Amino acid sequence: MREFEAHILVVDDDNGIRTLVKEYLDQNGFITSTAKDAEDAVNKIKLIRFDLIVLDIMMPGQSGLEFLKENRASLDTPIILLTAKGEASDRIMGLEVGADDYLPKPFEPKELILRIQNILNK
Repeated sequence: MREFEAHILVVDDDNGIRTLVKEYLDQNGFITSTAKDAEDAVNKIKLIRFDLIVLDIMMPGQSGLEFLKENRASLDTPIILLTAKGEASDRIMGLEVGADDYLPKPFEPKELILRIQNILNK
C-alpha cells in the first residue's frame, strides 16, 4: 500500500493550473483536492482537515489575500501563495497577512514540492 505524505488543497480559478498542480502533487505522493475559488475552498475546509493549502492570489470574487485575512486567525493550516504577481511588495503583503511561503508563477513544479516538504517538515 502506498503511503501519502500529506493532504493538500490547491485553490486556483484557472482549471488548467489546478489540474497540472494536482497531477504533479499526486505523482509525488500527496493526496490532492482542488477548489475553484475562495468560497469553494471554505466549503472544503469545513469538511476536511488539510495539511497545507496552495492558494492563488488573483481570483474572481474573494482574492487569495482576502481569504487569508478573513480566515487566518481560525485556520492553522500552512499556506503557500501561488500567483503571477511577483513584485517584492506583493510577496511582503502576502507574508504579512499570514502566508507561510510565496511562489510566483511561472514556477518549477519541483520547487513547489520542495517548498511544501520544507513547510511540512518544520
